[in-house]
Amino acid sequence: MKNKLLNWFSDIYEDSNGVNVYFAPGRVNLIGEHTDYNGGHVFPCALEIGTYAAVRLRNDRTLRFYSMNFPDEGVIISSLDEISSGEELIYHRKDDWANYPKGVLWAFAQHSFVKKYIDIKDGQTLIDRGMDILYYGDIPNGSGLSSSASIEVLTAYIIKDLYHIDISLRDISLLSQYAENKYVGVNCGIMDQFAVAMGRENHAIFLDTSNLDYEYAPLNLGDNKIVIANSNKRRGLGDSKYNERRSECEEALRRLQAVIDINTLGDLTREEFDAHTEVIKDNTLIRRARHAVYENQRTIEAIKALKADDMQGFGKLMNESHISLRDDYEVTGHELDSLVEAAWEQEGVIGARMTGAGFGGCTVNIVNKDYVEQFISNVGRLYEDKTGLKADFYVVEVGGGPGRI
Repeated sequence: MKNKLLNWFSDIYEDSNGVNVYFAPGRVNLIGEHTDYNGGHVFPCALEIGTYAAVRLRNDRTLRFYSMNFPDEGVIISSLDEISSGEELIYHRKDDWANYPKGVLWAFAQHSFVKKYIDIKDGQTLIDRGMDILYYGDIPNGSGLSSSASIEVLTAYIIKDLYHIDISLRDISLLSQYAENKYVGVNCGIMDQFAVAMGRENHAIFLDTSNLDYEYAPLNLGDNKIVIANSNKRRGLGDSKYNERRSECEEALRRLQAVIDINTLGDLTREEFDAHTEVIKDNTLIRRARHAVYENQRTIEAIKALKADDMQGFGKLMNESHISLRDDYEVTGHELDSLVEAAWEQEGVIGARMTGAGFGGCTVNIVNKDYVEQFISNVGRLYEDKTGLKADFYVVEVGGGPGRI
């Protein structure tokens, strides 16, 4: 892959002298969906698929971006002067995918906690040279496997390495989230960026998003494999109802705080929530908040099941998660429901659920290794019969975090 990237770089930017190559993973969330912005727990893992970049520093302040995944966009040109011009946010919709790495560069210039990592010399940061950068991702675009977080964390890691900024991987995840929230305009939680930045091979991350306490949990799946099914129903976070769901949960929380001392929905047990639903009043808000509370408790129970080698219990919780996302949170849709329902019918399936923000994207399935081929064949056929779409399937391995290749 490294040689491919260097050859591509040479084709686009004339030569590959002085080029470094980097990688950051995608992620899949096994359980704990739409809890990360509600102060709950999540349980994601990094994948061996992700985003690659070949990059070279320039001797001026020009920035040039190119993606092998979007060749029709050509080379997108910007500059450090545009990205770091005072407090003003300069966002160009025409720059499309390049707004993700541009947002990270902007965040390095703007976000206050970064100042402890960057020396200031005569009003300028040490990010004082532009770069030529070429990206290639083997994460399906719009699949819900965090291609956006992957390119954000990758860009932040490149900046850390090339400009010699001693920023931690934890803070890289926070900075990348800040870029997506403030520059791109998607009010995502911390899970995606944290899972990408902090990934560890053969481990998932049990993360408390209210305080970023976490532990690595070995993924001892025994004779089972993680199979991701891509619905090929395209979705984009900024165009979905993601922000709407977040605001609904915030309103439910505000009403609950009138009668109970909590900071987030993740502070509540099922019993505490059920005892106070009358104060929310609105049925839609009750269902949104119920998902956040119950999903958080399911995630806590899921890691206990995994530690006890109770894969059937883990799978049951995955199934319940999907039902809640379908009925209470309403973020699944015909395609994802069709994929999951087809999976539930198959022999050898431990559990299946949508993963990611929803409204399209992927499902994650735990399948006995002896039934994987049968699963892919049967689910693919049933899904196409029901939706007219062809699903893609990936038997994935759990990978580590970002780094130089």
